[in-house]
Amino acid sequence: MSIETLDLRGRSVGDTLPELALPLDRTTIVAAAIASQDFEDVHHDPTKANERGTPDIFMSINSTNGFLDRYVTDVFGPTTRFKKVSLRLGVPNFPGDTMTFSGEVTEVAGDDVTLKVVGRNSRGAHVTATVTITPSQEAAK
Repeated sequence: MSIETLDLRGRSVGDTLPELALPLDRTTIVAAAIASQDFEDVHHDPTKANERGTPDIFMSINSTNGFLDRYVTDVFGPTTRFKKVSLRLGVPNFPGDTMTFSGEVTEVAGDDVTLKVVGRNSRGAHVTATVTITPSQEAAK
């Protein structure tokens, strides 16, 4: 699923970002963990995840960070530069969940734009983040 790319310039505090829904199956969760070199067994072995008290494997924080970055670059384009990301995890993402990202502009300072981004599933907020971005050097000219 893709969303329409927005121009970073001209953003105002309170602007809302389009939503992006990401269906999460077992393959996505395992592949994203392996791609980020997070080999912790709870991200690929259901038996080990059960032994640690969860009903199934769950998404790694590296994967969450990657999907968060993907959302921001889907909204503002692939040349967007990240200046700062601060995130807090909430409920886990399991196979079968859909994580839906949404966001809002919370600050504009020169070329820098700060966003509040939330990724939710049916149980609540999986990730809440504050992200400061700026246009690429070429786009800023």
